[in-house]
Amino acid sequence: MNIDLAPFILTFKLALAATTVLFLIGVPIAYACAFTKRKWKYIVEPLISMPLVLPPTVLGFYLLVFFSPNSFLGNFLATTLDINIVFSFLGLVIGSVLFSFPFMVNPIRAGLESLPPSLIEASYTLGKSRWKTLLNVILPNIKPSLLTGIVMAFAHTVGEFGVVLMLGGSIPGETRTVSIAIFSEVEALNYTTAGVYSGILFVISFTVLFVLNIINKKWLSVFR
Repeated sequence: MNIDLAPFILTFKLALAATTVLFLIGVPIAYACAFTKRKWKYIVEPLISMPLVLPPTVLGFYLLVFFSPNSFLGNFLATTLDINIVFSFLGLVIGSVLFSFPFMVNPIRAGLESLPPSLIEASYTLGKSRWKTLLNVILPNIKPSLLTGIVMAFAHTVGEFGVVLMLGGSIPGETRTVSIAIFSEVEALNYTTAGVYSGILFVISFTVLFVLNIINKKWLSVFR
């Protein structure tokens, strides 16, 4: 039995890239949803949570059509900027970011909404800008929510299958993640190898969530 580590390396590279992008765009969006009183939030919030109920193959199909070389955008990116989204690592990152979006945004938004308004008002009263208030007051007080969002987005990306298969296919070293490698081994009737891959992924996922649970309990005990 030959265990190929390339899918694991690619999977964690993808999860790291997607989680980084999700954090950078997720915090501002969560902040806007938590504190704005404008009516657009009632449209944006369901859209953010759509991947929780939408089959991954549906999202993967629409992304495949949207970024296909036959589409206007896909053709423009390929011919003008020499960027190919379909069947590429970049495509996996885009698909993973969209599909893991609620796992990053929702915990952070919940943490922001639980903050006492007086804490933020006190910062503004002391002359702090919105940016400094976010960095120095808000984010330090929602560390458990931030960690939950980061870990859940990372773990969800590690286990993603439908979107990455539809958008990236199964190109070794380029788009063949662990979940796709397991599917390929099962199709080839290599159940032993598929079992080993699945077991490793199971242990990694359990360990990540176990550590998250321990850290969150310690932080919550500190903040009480």
